Amino acid sequence: MISLTDMQKIGMGLTGFGIFFLFFGMILFFDKALLAIGNILFVAGLTFVIGLERTFRFFFQKHKLKATGFFLGGVAIVLIGWPLIGMLFETYGFFLLFRGFFPVAVGFIRRVPVLGALLSLPGIRSLVDKVGESNNMV
Repeated sequence: MISLTDMQKIGMGLTGFGIFFLFFGMILFFDKALLAIGNILFVAGLTFVIGLERTFRFFFQKHKLKATGFFLGGVAIVLIGWPLIGMLFETYGFFLLFRGFFPVAVGFIRRVPVLGALLSLPGIRSLVDKVGESNNMV
């Protein structure tokens, strides 16, 4: 069992609520208020989970500046009031920022009984293999 501090528990809650609000905002045809709340909660939760210094170091590494620009720029565009364009920028930045974690996540999901069988389906398998074979561990 992983031991979490109180700040990390709060961060997990904030991140969870942020993901919920982002998902709910997209379901409701890109409601800008829900997306803005979700973005703020997600970034704040991430900061609480890994700490302020580590968050800053993660986002502002030299080779991740482009990804950070797209992600935080997308957050700013959503806050300004253009949710569709902002979410497109944000999604692109998210994939650039976290692409080093995708092979680990795919490997974990393949070991989960029901999800592993789902990822083994013919159409999905080739796509998942492309995502899971990345050697670019950042």
